Amino acid sequence: MPAEVRTCDDHGFFEGEQCPNCGDSGRLVLRGDRRRRLSKFVSGALRHFPEDAGLELDAAGWTPFAALVAAVERTYDWADREMLAGVVATDPKGRFERTGGDGGEDDRIRAAYGHSVGVSLDTGEETVPETLYHGTAPRNVDAIERDGLKPMGRQHVHLSGSVADAREVGRRHASDPVVFAVDAAAMEADGRDVTRRGTGTYTTDAVPPRYLTRQAPE
Repeated sequence: MPAEVRTCDDHGFFEGEQCPNCGDSGRLVLRGDRRRRLSKFVSGALRHFPEDAGLELDAAGWTPFAALVAAVERTYDWADREMLAGVVATDPKGRFERTGGDGGEDDRIRAAYGHSVGVSLDTGEETVPETLYHGTAPRNVDAIERDGLKPMGRQHVHLSGSVADAREVGRRHASDPVVFAVDAAAMEADGRDVTRRGTGTYTTDAVPPRYLTRQAPE
């Protein structure tokens, strides 16, 4: 169960029972179960079904924050702007990007990665680790070793910054995931773009087999 979201008068939103900056218990904004439901809806609306949620994304995936607030309030009679802002601000994997933040015309939001709808995210400029990782179900191993990693319904292949994160992703599909190491340094040297998206997630168009090495079981 995700931790609850609270807010501190001095330091803003935080997850858990105490503000990490001052130790204050703050004020409850959202319980853990509702945080999970709201986060799942927002991720889906910004990545996969904006029209169904009543949203219009621009070419780079942005939509007005106020429009997302309205979509959330239409869907959940208990949700409001503060709850949505708390979910976005405390997302542990940086799934969302928000500009402005003051409720004005420039207050916009988008998903940082994971789209299946047609958007063009601008290229990131952060340094990419030399090795990245991808977790998958055992049933996919033969195809990956033969054909490499492909987007499979998304716009990009998603890679993790650590073995632990890759295993966590793989466990969404199987209890005994397989992890591949990805030679990101060699990919970039060969002119293949790898971009950081959010916290610990990286994207690329595809990963040919020559850049992949199957990791030993845990």
